Amino acid sequence: MVVAPIGVPYAWWRDAVVRVDRAGYSGVWTWDHFASRGTGRPSLEAWTSLATVAPLTRTVTLGTLVTNVMNRHPAVLARIAATLQDASRGRVVVGLGIGGDAAEHAAFGVDLPPAAERVRRLEETCVVLRALWSGERVDLAGEFWQLRGALGLPAPRPVPPIVVAGQTRTGARMAARAGDAWTTRPDLLEALLPVYRDARAVLGRGPGRVIVGFEGSRAGTSYVAGTAWQRDPAAELAAWRARGADEVVLTARTDADIDALEAMAAG
Repeated sequence: MVVAPIGVPYAWWRDAVVRVDRAGYSGVWTWDHFASRGTGRPSLEAWTSLATVAPLTRTVTLGTLVTNVMNRHPAVLARIAATLQDASRGRVVVGLGIGGDAAEHAAFGVDLPPAAERVRRLEETCVVLRALWSGERVDLAGEFWQLRGALGLPAPRPVPPIVVAGQTRTGARMAARAGDAWTTRPDLLEALLPVYRDARAVLGRGPGRVIVGFEGSRAGTSYVAGTAWQRDPAAELAAWRARGADEVVLTARTDADIDALEAMAAG
């Protein structure tokens, strides 16, 4: 469940996450945006927010759907995720994407190289993360980053799974190579799922986990409440699993959405 971090105060977000956890949902996700697309609404920083709810939650996984690889040096991200893995008792999931909001990048002075370069950066980020999470000293001469005797301790246990976002054929293949799971939009699943699975098969990897993310409506507008998801969540989930999704992530933006989620979980 994405508890939307845009257009809401932190206290609302925190309390909503706790309610989702108490209702028994499997995971809580947030977005990695520094701004709210020019609207002037608040935008909560992703990893800080997840860290603050780690001690307040019991069973939900805590993840980003997804972290923009251009926003942080991978060694910094590795340490953030490892620390949160310890604090959350092993509930972290690291979602990664190549970014693409040009206005946000320009506003904050964050580089936005061509998509092909960002794809290579994402794949190298995965290499750096896994190397530093090994607990061993790392020497790595990459295209973008060089590590010399780097040691990332404490090493996270278990190692967090990496979910890679891919919205194109190239992105689906990249997710097959670099990620433990793949996430995409619902309207792209049918076309891209065979690409993802074929790429995994060629690499000799298993089928991989497939996550469909429903981003939802604009800030302040309910997404779950009053929809087919609330009326018959079991049927909706079964339909998406029949299409090939292992997991579905909805977006909750309002009190009505959180109320609906609690009602859905209660049966």
